Amino acid sequence: MIGKVLLVDDDRAVREALGQTLDLAGLTPVLASSYIEAKDHVGPAFEGVVVSDIRMPGKDGFALLELVQKRDPELPVILLTGEGDVPMAVRGMAGGAFDFLEKPCAPKALLAVVEKALKTRAWVMENRKLSREAKRGDAAARMLVGASAVAEALREAARAAARSGAEVLITGAPGAGNAKVAEVIHLLSAAAPRAFVKQAAAGLAPETLGAEFARAEGGTLYLDEVADLPPPAQFALIELLEARPATRLIAGTYRDLAAEAQAGRFHPELFWKLEGVKLRIPSLAERPEDIPLLFRHYVQQACEQSNLPAPEITPELLAALMARDWPGNARALMAEALRFATGGAAPPAPEAAALGLAARMAQVERTLLTEALARAQGNATEAAAALKLPRKTFYDKLARHGLKPEDFRP
Repeated sequence: MIGKVLLVDDDRAVREALGQTLDLAGLTPVLASSYIEAKDHVGPAFEGVVVSDIRMPGKDGFALLELVQKRDPELPVILLTGEGDVPMAVRGMAGGAFDFLEKPCAPKALLAVVEKALKTRAWVMENRKLSREAKRGDAAARMLVGASAVAEALREAARAAARSGAEVLITGAPGAGNAKVAEVIHLLSAAAPRAFVKQAAAGLAPETLGAEFARAEGGTLYLDEVADLPPPAQFALIELLEARPATRLIAGTYRDLAAEAQAGRFHPELFWKLEGVKLRIPSLAERPEDIPLLFRHYVQQACEQSNLPAPEITPELLAALMARDWPGNARALMAEALRFATGGAAPPAPEAAALGLAARMAQVERTLLTEALARAQGNATEAAAALKLPRKTFYDKLARHGLKPEDFRP
């Protein structure tokens, strides 16, 4: 057996004896005398299992079990109970414990339960690894850039929409990137090998719409700003959705389609067909921590396309970009990145220029913390080391800026 075991017991003699048993069996015991010592070890990244005494001063084994259930319900916890203490064991199992052992427990019994728990944990960790690798390589991970929880929620929504196979309505503020998200959904779906056809809805005649459906046969037709689709084409679209089920429709709009339908400008039946699977793209204002990553991504793209050297992107520039409102969202940020990559200066935002030194330094600090966490994929220890900060100082700064390492994990 190869594995790590977090062993928690306030009795030093018991802790060391059980630790020796685990060590002799080829395992790696991590000894802790209390909840406080143990709590920093448990979480989704911990590859081992937990063995904890129930009765301990302060927060007991049940409190540790509750913490584990919050952080990672798939992390096995084996509880050690007093001899004949059946009610405690029952309570532990009801609370999500993997198993329980009576103290004093024989080495053979301990190792048997630990081995079983480690096999379960290894299976969980392998599945998570495979899932991460699959997501890292899929269209959502490649094309929808961002390390925030909001960005990850968008990627998951795109994956869910792709799996549904139904018509999709994509909404968002102007410049949010409706067409890109539509393409991601297509690439994630079973129709990916076939055509992805983009067409502006404004002024589209029924016969043209029919031709576009035929061109996308078996693939995906994306209609941009579907609210502008003329009434005759709206009727035709309803019929085409019935007659050509092999072609998937994705529609994008920056307007309130429900209000358009209520006002009689959009066919209600078509509205309800599109409303089934709805995906909203968040604005940049809702995820300012993604602006540095997006800007770097767009600058890199522009430099590669124009065969230009990548210019230096300073923390001050990123802080100024984060201070701007970006009503044009991703499209406006992309234009700014293109200007910067081709030698145009990116001027600081008026808001940033008006800020005092402390406020501007806070923006820079938040940017550096966000980038470090993104590069370390949420590994706080690695991010703190990259910034040459003590662990406690690093966590204090995260709390000050409302940042959580788990929001940056893949």
